[in-house]
Amino acid sequence: MRMDVVTLFPEMVEHAAQFGVVGRALTKKLWSLALWNPRTYTSDPHRTVDDRPYGGGPGMVMLAAPLAAALNAARAAQAEAGCATSRVLYLSPAGTPLTHARVTTLNALAQQGTGLILLAGRYEGIDERLLAREVDEEIAIGDFVVSGGELPALMLIDALVRQLPGALNDAGSAEEESFVDGLLDCPHYTRPPVYEGEAVPDVLLSGDHAAIAQWRRKQALERTAARRPDLLEKHRRREE
Repeated sequence: MRMDVVTLFPEMVEHAAQFGVVGRALTKKLWSLALWNPRTYTSDPHRTVDDRPYGGGPGMVMLAAPLAAALNAARAAQAEAGCATSRVLYLSPAGTPLTHARVTTLNALAQQGTGLILLAGRYEGIDERLLAREVDEEIAIGDFVVSGGELPALMLIDALVRQLPGALNDAGSAEEESFVDGLLDCPHYTRPPVYEGEAVPDVLLSGDHAAIAQWRRKQALERTAARRPDLLEKHRRREE
């Protein structure tokens, strides 16, 4: 899997990608990362990548030309690395909410040879003409705004990498996580069997795997109903 990130803060992405599951998978060469700074593709002494918005208003807007040049460089590098095609994903609060199903689809595309280019914006946003010409898909990680697209890009990278064969120590972990079957995950417990006077549910200590599976399913349904009834309704419609 090949992922490239276009960002004004490449060191931020590079450093964070060294840790945990993502970092171990990178070391094992299960995926590769390349970083592209739009400032590299400017020609003025100040390496300008933004300007004031037409029509007035607060903040600055990222210029189209440096971003287009960085995206073209990323596409060319992906093609040289053997990617059959490239897909540009812009991390934006205006995008389609990211779901487990979408992560699975993107993961499949990447493993089939599509290089993913993640565009991390800053300031008030990006010139709309660049988005219309260069971006294949806009993705949001939630109904809130952060200072830039780097953290959302890292979250997407983590979600994609953990699905790669060999990325997790236990391959079954990815199959039993929240959202895999459209529900939130059940509660989990570990040692000691009694903590601060509260005991682990007896069924989890019973060794009866069928009973444990039934308990976990019931807990997942109850938790989803209480916390995310919207997910439960979607889950029920799929099972009909």
